[in-house]
Amino acid sequence: MPYAIDETHDPNLKSWVESANDPKSDFPIQNLPWVEFTGPKWGEGLGVRIGNQILDLHGLLGTGLVDESIFQQSEIERSTFGVWAIASLNQDTRSKLRTRLVELLSSEDSGVQDAVRQQLEPADKCQIVISPIGDYTDFYASLYHATNVGSMFRPDNPLLPNYKHIPIGYHGRASSIVASGTPIKRPVGQQAPAEEGGTPSFGPCKLLDYEMEMGVIVGRGNELGEPVSIEDAEDHMLGMCILNDWSARDLQKWEYVPLGPFLAKNFASTVSPYIVTMEALAPFRCAAQERDAGDPQPLAYMDSDANRKAGGIDIKVEVYLASAKMREQGIEPVHLSTGNFKDMYWTLAQMLTHHTVNGCNLQPGDLLGSGTISGTTRDARGSMLELTWDGDPFAEPPVLVPGTQRTPIVLPTGEERKFIADGDEVIMKAYCEREGYRRIGFGECRGIIEPAREV
Repeated sequence: MPYAIDETHDPNLKSWVESANDPKSDFPIQNLPWVEFTGPKWGEGLGVRIGNQILDLHGLLGTGLVDESIFQQSEIERSTFGVWAIASLNQDTRSKLRTRLVELLSSEDSGVQDAVRQQLEPADKCQIVISPIGDYTDFYASLYHATNVGSMFRPDNPLLPNYKHIPIGYHGRASSIVASGTPIKRPVGQQAPAEEGGTPSFGPCKLLDYEMEMGVIVGRGNELGEPVSIEDAEDHMLGMCILNDWSARDLQKWEYVPLGPFLAKNFASTVSPYIVTMEALAPFRCAAQERDAGDPQPLAYMDSDANRKAGGIDIKVEVYLASAKMREQGIEPVHLSTGNFKDMYWTLAQMLTHHTVNGCNLQPGDLLGSGTISGTTRDARGSMLELTWDGDPFAEPPVLVPGTQRTPIVLPTGEERKFIADGDEVIMKAYCEREGYRRIGFGECRGIIEPAREV
C-alpha cells in the first residue's frame, strides 16, 4: 500500500491548538481532514480541521510557511482552487503537505504559532460546504447486507451468481448529493400494484430508509481508455467520508427490474463534509475479508498480495435516530446499530480497479459509495430494511422469514419505527481506534426528513 505510517501518526504528538489534544476529539493533529467552508474572517476557503478550529489553507499560503509551488502539479486551475485541487495532486506531494501542516501545528516556535493562528477560524462560526461531486457510483460491497436483503425476497437463492465474482454497482445521481444537515424531502413516486396485473399507486414513499455507507473521494484521475491497476488503485484515492444513501424501498421494489435503482435512490444522498485522508487512515489498515474455502478467488486484475494483506480498513460506523417528539422533549438520539467497514467483501482498491477496467475515466472529486455496511448480527445491520427484519441467515440454523415479517424499533417516547417517519433525524458517525494510535473520527452525517410535496 502507498500510505506509510510515519511521524505524523505518533500518538504522543500534541498540537498547540489545545482542543485537538482532547482524547474525545474526532480531529486530533494525527487526522487533519480536508474541508471547504465559508468563514467570518476570509469568506470561502479550503482548510483542514484541527480540534475545534479550521486552518485556512489559502491564508496559510500567503504566510510563506507552505511552498505554494506544490500546487503547480494540480490538474485544476488555480482560480478554482479547492478540495479537488488537492485531490489531483499525487500521493507523494499530498504526504509532504500533510507532514508540513503537522510541523506547523505542533511547532514550539512562537512566531510560527502566531502566524498560523491568524489563519484559524472557529469551526462553529463557519458554514461547512461540499464541492460539487463530479460523478457518483454506488457499490453493493457487503456480503452480509446482500445476503440479508436477498434472503428476505429470495430465501432459496439470496445471492445472484455474479456477486462473488465482481463488485456490483450502479451509477447514481451526483447533483442530489447534499452536505450533512441538509433537510431531505420525502420522495414521491410509483409503488407496486396491490395485486399482479393491477395499476400502480402514486404518492409519497411509505418505506423510507437510510443506508449506512462510507464513501471514497477519487484523487488523481485516469485517462479515458486507460484502466487503473490494483497496484496503483490506492494512489488514486484522496480520502473517505460518511455517506447516507437514502432509499425509498417501495419505489425501489417496483422499478428495479430490469435496470436497477432509479427514483428510489436519486432524490438525495447525504455526505459528511470532512474528507479523512488515506494517509491519516494508514494505521487502521487490516486484511481484506477472508473468503470462505468454497468462494471463487478474485480474477487476477483485482488481486494482489498487498490488497489481501491490507486492503481493508477498520472503521467503526454507528447510526442514531431522533424523532421530532424526542427532540422536543430533549431526549438524546437512540443508538440503532454499530458495524465495521472491515467487514466488506470487496475492498476499495478492487472497486476502483473494476470501475476502470473497461477504460472508464474517473476524475478528481468523483465519489464511490461502498454500499450498506452490515455485519452478521442484528445490531450490526446498516439499514432499517435489515434492522427491523426478523430473519437471520447467519444463525445456526438460518432463520429465513418473509421480508414483511418485522419487529419495530421502539423509541424512548413509545413511538415505533419499521422505517423512517417525517420529522425523524438520522445521525451517522464513524471513527477509527487502535491501540498505540490516536483515535480519529469523520465527524457526523445528519439529515431530517421533511414531509413530501403535495401530489
